[in-house]
Amino acid sequence: MSSSSSSSAGVPKSAPLDPHNSSGALKSTFPDGPARGAAIGLPPAGNLHWSISMATEQDHRKRGGALHPPASPRNSSPDVSDNMLLELHDGTRFEGYSYGASKSVAGELVFQTGMVGYPESLTDPSYRGQILVMTFPLIGNYGVPSTEEMDDMLQDLPAYLENTKIQVAGLITASYAGEDFSHYLAQSSLGVWLKEQGVPAMYAVDTRAVTKLIREEGSMLGRIRRQISDVNGVGSASQPPVFEQVEWTDPNVQNLVAEVSIVEPRIFRPSDSKALHHPSGRPVRVLCVDVGLKLSQIRCLLARGVEVQVVPWDFDFPKLAGTEYDGLFISNGPGDPSILSTTVDNIAQAVADGQTPIFGICLGHQLLARAAGASTSKMKYGNRGLNIPCTNLLSGKCYITSQNHGYAVDTESLPKDWEELFVNANDGSNEGIRHVSRPFFSVQFHPEAKPGPKDTEFLFDVFIDSIMKSLKSPEALQQPIHFPGGDAKENAKANPRVNVRKVLVLGSGGLSIGQAGEFDYSGSQVIKALKEEGIYTVLINPNIATVQTSKGLADKVYFLPVTAEFVRKVIAHERPDGIYVTFGGQTALQVGIQLKDEFPVLGVRVLGTPIEAIIKTEDRELFARSMESIGERCAKSASATSIEEAKTAVKDIGYPVIVRAAYALGGLGSGFADNEEQLLELCNKAFAASPQVLIERSMKGWKEIEYEVVRDARDNCITVCNMENFDPLGIHTGDSIVVAPSQTLSDDDYQMLRTTALNVIRHLGIVGECNIQYALNPFSREYCIIEVNARLSRSSALASKATGYPLAFVAGKLGLGIPLNELSNSVTRVTCACFEPSLDYVTVKIPRWDLKKFTRVSTQLSSSMKSVGEVMSIGRTFEEAIQKAIRAIDFHNLGFNETNALISIDAELQTPSDQRLFAIANAMRAGYSVDTIWEMTRIDKWFLKKLKGLSDFGGMLSRYNANTAPTDLIREAKQLGFSDRQLAKFWSSNELAVRRRRVEAGIMPLVKQIDTVAAEFPAFANYLYLTYNGSEHDICFDKPAVMVLGSGVYRIGSSVEFDWCSVRAVRTLRANNIPTVIVNYNPETVSTDYDEADKLYFENITLETVLDIYQLEQSDGVIISMGGQTPNNIALQLHRLNVNVLGTSPEMIDAAENRYKFSRMLDRISVDQPAWKELTSMTEANEFCNKVGYPVLVRPSYVLSGAAMNTVYSKDDLASYLQQAADVSRDHPVVITKYIENAKEIEMDAVAKNGKLIGHFICEHVENAGVHSGDATLVLPPQDLAPETVQRIEEATRKIGNALNVTGPFNIQFIAKDNAIKVIECNVRASRSFPFVSKVMGVDLIEMATKAIMGLPVVEYPPTSIPKGFVGVKVPQFSFSRLSGADPVLGVEMASTGEVACFGHDKYEAYIKALLSTGFRLPNKNVLLSIGSFKDKMELLPSVKKLCKMGYNLFATAGTADFLEEHGISVQYLEVLAGEDENQKSEYSLTQHLANNLIDLYINLPSNNRFRRPANYMSRGYRTRRMAVDYQTPLVTNVKNAKMLIEALSRHYDFEISEIDCLPSSQDPLRAVQNGKPRTNGEASMHQAQSQAQEGQGMAGGGDAMNFKGSSDLRGWSTSIPSRPSSSQTAWAYGQHVNGRSNGDMIPTHAPSATAAAREGMDPALYPSMPSVSPSLLQLLARSPFKQRHVLSVNQYSRADLHLLFTVAQEMRLGVQRQGVLDILKGRLLCLMFYEPSTRTSTSFDAAMQRLGGRTVSIATSHSSVQKGESLQDSIRTLGCYGDAIVLRHPEESSAGTAAKFSSVPIINGGNGSMEHPTQAFLDLFTIREELGTVTGLTITFTGDLKYGRTVHSLAKLLRYYDVHIQLVAPPSLSLPEDVRQQLISAGQLAVESHELTPAIVAQSDVLYCTRVQKERFADQAEYERLKDTFVIDNRVLKHAKSHMIVMHPLPRNAEISEEVDFDQRAAYFRQ
Repeated sequence: MSSSSSSSAGVPKSAPLDPHNSSGALKSTFPDGPARGAAIGLPPAGNLHWSISMATEQDHRKRGGALHPPASPRNSSPDVSDNMLLELHDGTRFEGYSYGASKSVAGELVFQTGMVGYPESLTDPSYRGQILVMTFPLIGNYGVPSTEEMDDMLQDLPAYLENTKIQVAGLITASYAGEDFSHYLAQSSLGVWLKEQGVPAMYAVDTRAVTKLIREEGSMLGRIRRQISDVNGVGSASQPPVFEQVEWTDPNVQNLVAEVSIVEPRIFRPSDSKALHHPSGRPVRVLCVDVGLKLSQIRCLLARGVEVQVVPWDFDFPKLAGTEYDGLFISNGPGDPSILSTTVDNIAQAVADGQTPIFGICLGHQLLARAAGASTSKMKYGNRGLNIPCTNLLSGKCYITSQNHGYAVDTESLPKDWEELFVNANDGSNEGIRHVSRPFFSVQFHPEAKPGPKDTEFLFDVFIDSIMKSLKSPEALQQPIHFPGGDAKENAKANPRVNVRKVLVLGSGGLSIGQAGEFDYSGSQVIKALKEEGIYTVLINPNIATVQTSKGLADKVYFLPVTAEFVRKVIAHERPDGIYVTFGGQTALQVGIQLKDEFPVLGVRVLGTPIEAIIKTEDRELFARSMESIGERCAKSASATSIEEAKTAVKDIGYPVIVRAAYALGGLGSGFADNEEQLLELCNKAFAASPQVLIERSMKGWKEIEYEVVRDARDNCITVCNMENFDPLGIHTGDSIVVAPSQTLSDDDYQMLRTTALNVIRHLGIVGECNIQYALNPFSREYCIIEVNARLSRSSALASKATGYPLAFVAGKLGLGIPLNELSNSVTRVTCACFEPSLDYVTVKIPRWDLKKFTRVSTQLSSSMKSVGEVMSIGRTFEEAIQKAIRAIDFHNLGFNETNALISIDAELQTPSDQRLFAIANAMRAGYSVDTIWEMTRIDKWFLKKLKGLSDFGGMLSRYNANTAPTDLIREAKQLGFSDRQLAKFWSSNELAVRRRRVEAGIMPLVKQIDTVAAEFPAFANYLYLTYNGSEHDICFDKPAVMVLGSGVYRIGSSVEFDWCSVRAVRTLRANNIPTVIVNYNPETVSTDYDEADKLYFENITLETVLDIYQLEQSDGVIISMGGQTPNNIALQLHRLNVNVLGTSPEMIDAAENRYKFSRMLDRISVDQPAWKELTSMTEANEFCNKVGYPVLVRPSYVLSGAAMNTVYSKDDLASYLQQAADVSRDHPVVITKYIENAKEIEMDAVAKNGKLIGHFICEHVENAGVHSGDATLVLPPQDLAPETVQRIEEATRKIGNALNVTGPFNIQFIAKDNAIKVIECNVRASRSFPFVSKVMGVDLIEMATKAIMGLPVVEYPPTSIPKGFVGVKVPQFSFSRLSGADPVLGVEMASTGEVACFGHDKYEAYIKALLSTGFRLPNKNVLLSIGSFKDKMELLPSVKKLCKMGYNLFATAGTADFLEEHGISVQYLEVLAGEDENQKSEYSLTQHLANNLIDLYINLPSNNRFRRPANYMSRGYRTRRMAVDYQTPLVTNVKNAKMLIEALSRHYDFEISEIDCLPSSQDPLRAVQNGKPRTNGEASMHQAQSQAQEGQGMAGGGDAMNFKGSSDLRGWSTSIPSRPSSSQTAWAYGQHVNGRSNGDMIPTHAPSATAAAREGMDPALYPSMPSVSPSLLQLLARSPFKQRHVLSVNQYSRADLHLLFTVAQEMRLGVQRQGVLDILKGRLLCLMFYEPSTRTSTSFDAAMQRLGGRTVSIATSHSSVQKGESLQDSIRTLGCYGDAIVLRHPEESSAGTAAKFSSVPIINGGNGSMEHPTQAFLDLFTIREELGTVTGLTITFTGDLKYGRTVHSLAKLLRYYDVHIQLVAPPSLSLPEDVRQQLISAGQLAVESHELTPAIVAQSDVLYCTRVQKERFADQAEYERLKDTFVIDNRVLKHAKSHMIVMHPLPRNAEISEEVDFDQRAAYFRQ
C-alpha cells in the first residue's frame, strides 16, 4: 500500500474516513507496477474497498495515512460488536472489530511480545494510559479467572490479577477467541471482562505491522475510535464509515502514578508459620512505596515472612526508617520518572540516611537511580515482554526476565558509588544498579514476573536476606548486596571452553519409525557448528541418503554401523579428542552408554550432556528416584526386570497402567494395560527389547505438554519452545497432533511447567538441548513428568522450525563450553541466543501414517509410535494452520472436511486411529456437540470449538456458489485456512475458477517472516510463510529467483533421499550465484533450514500455493524434479498455467507416468516391456492371463499408490483376488502385467540434457524382481551383470531419454533374464537411489542435473573416483517392530522406512556391514529354518550346508527338517501345533524358542501364495514371523538375502577400519577434471568416454513443451502466469534462455543473421538456420499413407494409418520442442482457401507449416475472384499452379470431392458443409490419446448439434476402430444423422441416446464432446433461437463428472460451455 502523507492531527470530529480520498488513497502496487497487477487479474484499486498493503521494511517511514483493512475474520461471539479504527499519530490507520467497551480512547501505543498472561498484563499499573498491542495473535483462549475470588494472603484483593481493575487504556489484538475459551479457572470471556471494566479492545489488526511501525518509528500516540455510522459493515465506496473523534492524549506528561497509587497506607501480614521477627520481637517490616504496585510483589514479600506496609507515592517515609520499617521497597509503575520529584527526594533522603536496605523494581529502579544522581531517558519503544535476557555483571549469568517499561537509566550518568548490576543482553540498556558499599540495589525487570518467568524471583530472597543481616549486625548496612552465582571470572575459569581439534559425531543410521529425518537435520546442524569453530569433524553414519553424509559437511564420513564395536574401532583409527552422542537419536545414545567407561581410556571426551545424566534419564527407575530427590512429581511407578516383578508392581499402583521398555525410542515396547492379560502381553514384548520395564500409573486423558530446554556449562538455562498436544495423554507424542506454542495454558500453568523444566534439567546436569514431557491434569494444577530426552529429539527439530531457533546448532556450540549469552541470534544478528523466542503465529504438526501399506497392521494409536513422517504448518490463527497441515499430510485432503472414509464415528472417537481427525469432522457434520466429542476424546474444548467453527463455516459456504459468494465471505474463508480446491468443492466449481474470482477480488496471501522475536528486531533470515490474516508483506520482492520444490512429508517411498536431492540442487544453484527459493513443509528436513536457500517458504506444495509464491516472487522458473512425486503431481497443471517448469517438459513427465503413452513410446522406439493390459471383465482377465501365462501382477487401475498390488499364481487365485479387490467393470478396471519369475531387477540412474545422456550409473538388485525397488538390496558397481546386458540397458536408456527429451535426472527400472531386458517403469525425476550412486561413485548426479537444467557448463561423463575392488551395498531399514501385526515379508508393495549403505572389498563384506547397520544381530549359535517352496529349498541347500560346517545349531520346521535330513544335514525339529501350544513339549515348541530368545536367526521363506486365503486367516508362518519381530529375533524372508548373508558369515570378516569405509567430504570429481587431474576410474558403469564440457546448444530448460497446434491454454486469464520479458534476460545471465510461453512462440537460441534469413526468403524474426530432422521421423514420413494423397474423408484410413499419423505428430512435436523449427517442408507452400470463417483450423495449418519450415498463402474468398463468379473448380486449378497442397473449407457437402477431381495437388478437406471435417477428427482423436493415454475402453459423450456437427460425424466414424461406448445427447431435431448412427449400432458402440444431459450420463463420461448449435445451418432463425442453449456445460454439470475426464469442443463456442469451465483442468479444448 502506498499513499501520500497526511497530518495526524486535525481530523475533524465525525469526519468520514474515505479509503479513496487523496490523503489515504488505496493503491495496489505490485513488484512490476500496475501492469503486473492487471496481468494477474487484479482490478484497479478503486474497485476494491479493502486493498492489500504491500508495504515493506523501507516503506514504514512513508506510510502516513495508510489504511489497513481488518486482518482476520469477524468473530461470531456475542462479545464482538462495533467496528473500530486504530489511528496512529503518523496517520496510519487499522480497521478492526470491537470486543471490549464500546467507546473511543487515546493514549500511548506500545507492544508486548509475551505469549501468555493477558489477565496479568492488563491489570499491571505500569500500562496506565497506554494502548497495548499484543504481538501474539491468539488472545482470550483461556478466558479470565474469577475477579471475585480473593487472595489468601492479600485478604480483599483479587487472587489471580495484579490490580483490582484493568489498567490499560485499550487493547489491540490480531484475533480473539470469544466464547471459545477453555480453562478450568475461567469464569468469563476476555471481552465480557473488558466491557465490565469499561476498557475498549479491538481485534483483526495486523499487530505485526503495528509492531514493526513502532519498532521503526518509536512509541507513538494512538487512539481507538468507535464507528458511529454504518454499523452493519466497515463502510463502502459509496458511504465511507464515520468514526467518533477523540483528542490525542500523551500519558507521559501526566502524573500517572498519582492515579494508580494507594491513597492511604495499608499493612499486609504474613502467615504466622512464615513470619520473621525483629530482634525486639516485632514483625520484620518492609515499607513498600506504591508508585504503581503489582500485587505479586506483595505476594513475594509476604511469602518470605515479612510484614508489608504499602504507602502512597508521596508519603514521607525516611523519618520512619529503622524504627517502623526494616527495608525499603520501591515498586514498579507507569510514566516518566522525572515527574516524581517528591518520591525521588524521599528516596534520596533514605539513601543518605542509610538506615535500611533498599530494593527497587522497574519504575522503582529508575527512581532509585535518579535519587542517586543518575539520569533517565525515554527509550525508542521500551522493553515489554516475557523473554528478555539480562546478564548479571557480577556472575556473568544470564537470566530470562519479564519487563514492561519505556524509560531507562543512563548508565554513564551513574555516580562513582554506584555500579551497573544487570545489562540487557539484546540492546545493551541498563537493567540494574547497586551501591558499591551499601545494601541498595534495583532492577529494571520484574523478578515477581506475573506474567513471565520467575528466574530472578530469588532477588526477593537477596533483599530479605540483606534485611535480616542488617538487623543482626549494623555493619551489614556498610556492605554491598551479595548475589548468588559466584564471580564471573571464576565461573569462566571453572567452565572454560573445551579445547578439541577433532570431534567424532555419531549419526542415527537408517530412518525408522521413531528415529527419522530429524536426526539428519540435527546432525547437519552440529557439524556446521563445529566447522564454524574450525574443528575437524568425523561422522559415523551409514545412512547414505542424508545431507549430513554429503560432501562439504563433515571432513570425513564413515559409512559404518553405529554400534559400540565399530565406534570403538573408528576412535582407535581416527584418534578424535571429542565425541557427540546426543545428535544421533537413541542409536547414538546407546553407544555412548555402552562405551561410557572406555571413553577416558580411548582419550575421548564426551561433549555436551554427560553420559551419567543420559543414563539417569534412560533408566526409568533412576529417573523417578532422581526426580523424587528434588521434590518433582513423576507418575507413580515401579521398575521390573521380570514378569513376576511386574505383576507385584501393579498390585501397588493399580490398573490401568502404562508399560514402557527402558532405553527404547519412540515408545517401542510400550502400551496400556487394563488387566493382567494385557500386562503379560506387553511385558513379553518389552523384555524382548530391553532388560527392564517401567510400570506407571496411567493418566490417559490428561493434557500432554512438552518443553524444549537449553542449558550451557555455566548454568544459563532457557526454554525455547513449549508445545501442547492436541491429543490427550495416551497417544505417543510422535503420533499426536502438536500445537506450538501452547494455546490453553494460563501464565501460571506455563510458568509452573517452565520452572519445573529448568529445575529438572539443572539437576540432571544436561549441557546442550533436551526435551521434557509432562502430563497435566486439565482440572487442576496437578502435573507429572513423563520423561526427559537428554538429546536432540523429533520435538527438537519441530521446535527449531516452529520458532526459528536453531536448537541443534546452538547445542553443538554449548557442548564446546561456549556460554549461551556469548552466542548471537542468527536470525536478528544483533540479539543474544540466550533468550526465549516470541512467536506471533501458531504452528501445527500432524503425523503422517502409511499403515495401508501393511497387511494385518493395527491402525490404533497408542503409546508406541507408528507414524513415518510429519508435516508442520504456520498460520496467524489455529484454523489457518490446522487446515494447511491437514492438506500437507496428503494431496487428496482438502482441509477439515467430512470424508467418505469407511470409519465408525463412535469407534474412532473412543479408540483413536490414523483417521481420528476425519472422524471428528464427520461427527460435527452429523450433529455431535462439542461436549459429546469431548466426552469421547478428552481433546481440549478450545481445539474442538475451533474445529466446530470450521465445520459450521463449511456448512454456510455450501449455500453459495463461486458466482454468488460475496467477496467478504471469500476473504473470510481464506483467513480461516480454506483452500481454493476446498472452496471449489463447496461451490461445485473448480480450483482455477475460484482462484480467478479470488485474485480479481484482490484477495492474495501475504508473506510474513519468522524472526524469533515477534518483529521486535529486524530479521535477516528469509524464513517465510503465507497468510491471509494480515495487511502487508514483511519483505520486498527484489530479485527473481529459481524455485525448488522440496519433498514434502516423509512417507514410505519418499523420504530423506529427496531432501538430499533438493538441498544439493539448491546448493548448486547458489554456488553459481543463482538466487534460490525453496518451498517445503517438512520440519524434519535440512531443506527447511532457513540458511539453505535465499528464501525458505515453509508452505504446502500445492498448485495454489506454488502459483501464489511464483507470482509474488516473479520467479524465473521452478525445478520440480528433485522432490520426488509430490512436486511431480502438480507439474502438468503448473505447465498449463504458464509456469516455467525448468528441466524436462511436464508433458513428457506425463508421457512417462501414463502407462498407455509410455507403452506406446517404448513400442515406437523398440524397447521391450512386460506384456500388460487394462481389463474390464473377468473373461478378459482370464483370457489375458492364459495368453501370457501365470504368474501375473494385478492391481486396480484407480489405486494410485499401488497399495493393492498383488502377485497372482493361478486362475483360482486370480478369481479370489478380483472378488476382494472390486467388481471388475468399466468403472473399476484392473491392470494385469506378466510377472517374470527369477528375473534380475536393475536400476538405472541417469542425467540427460536435451535428450542426450551426460551421465549414468547402473545398480543391480540382490533380490529377484518382485521385491519393490525401495525394499531391494542394491549393489554398485554391479558385480553379476553380463557386459551384453549392461550394453542393452545403456542403449534402452539412451533411447528413452531421447524420446522423452529429458533435461535433468531420471530413473529407469529394468528386469533382465537371459540377457533380455524389459523396462518396468521410468521416473522422470530424481529417484531414491540418486544419493547412493552419487556418493558411492563420487559423482554428484544432482549437481550435474541441476547444471543441465539451468544451462550451465557441465562435464559429461566425468571420471569416477573409486578404488579397485570397491563395492557399495545399500540395504533397506524396516520398522516392523513398531507396526503391530504387520507381516514382515517383502513384496511388490514397499515396506521399508529407510536405508543404509556400507562399502567393502567385495559385495559380501559391504552387505554384512550394511545389515549390521540396520540393527541386525549376527547369529551366535542357533539358526531356525522354515523354507516354503521346493525351489527355495534346493537353492538354499548349499548355503545351509555352509551353516552346518560353520558349527551352527540348526532348527527347522517339519517340511524343511525332512528335506534337510534327506540331504544329510542334522537339524532339530520345531513346530507350532495349532491349538496345542500350551501342551507342547518346550524342546519342540517353535514359539517358546522364539519367546525365550533361544533363536539367533530365523530364515523364513514363505511359499508363493498360490491360493488366496481369507483376510483374517493367520498362517503359522505369519505368526512365527511376527513373533520373531516382536521378540527382536533377526529375521530373513528372501532366499537371495539368506544366501548372501550365509556367504558373508562364512567369510569371517574382521571388520577392521580402512579408508574404504569412508568418503572424504571434500572430494569433487567434477572440479578435479576441470583442474586437469582426472582420478582413476573404478569398475563403474558411468560411460568411459569422457567428453569435454559442452555448453547447451538449444533450449537448456527443455521445459517448454509445445503442442503441435499451439501451446498452453488459459492465456491472459488471471489464473495463469503472464510471461515477463525480464525473465529471459535474467536467465541469459545464467547461461540459459528461459522461454516465456505466453503466446506460444518459441524463440530459438542461436538464430541466423537477418540477412541470412532474408536470403532464404524467410521472416528473420522466426526462422533460424534449419536444423536437421531425426532419422526416425524421415523413415516414418517415407511410408506415410497420407503422402501426395487427398485427405477428403476419414473413411479413407485404417487404424494402422491413424497410429502412424499420431506417431509422426509426436515425433514432429518433439522436434519442434527441441529445435523451434524443423526443415521438413522447407520450400513448400500450402494454400488455404476458406469459404467460411475459421480461426482454429486456418491458424493451425498456418502455424504447422511455419514450424515445419514451409509457408502458407491464405486466400480470403471475400476479396478473391469468387466474388466475380469464379467457380470452385477454377479456383482450385489456379491455386494448384502455385501451391503444393490446398486446404479447402466450403459450405457444400460435395465440395471436397469436386475439388479433388480438378486439383493437380493434394486437397485437404477442412470441412465440407455439415458432412465431414477429417483433420479436426484426427486432432480430436490425438487429443483424447494424449490427455487420457488411450482411447480404448472409454465412454465418449457427444452433446449439442449432432445433426450438423461435421466434427462429430468424422470422429464417430474414426471411433469404430476402438472399443468405446458412445452416448448421444441432443434435442430430437438435432440428433445424429441416421447413417452415422447405424454405423455406431453395427459396431456395438451406441450405449445411450438421450434428449437430456443427466448426472448419470455425465458420471459415465470419460470424454464430454460439446458442439455449437450452428446458426449458419438454420433456415428458420426462430428454431435456432429455441435450440441454441439447449445444453450448457457448467460447473454444476461437471460436479457429477469423473476427476480424470476431459471436456472437448471443436470451437468456436457460443454459450454451450460456460466460461467458468475454462479454468477446470479437465477443459481440454484450448490445449488442442
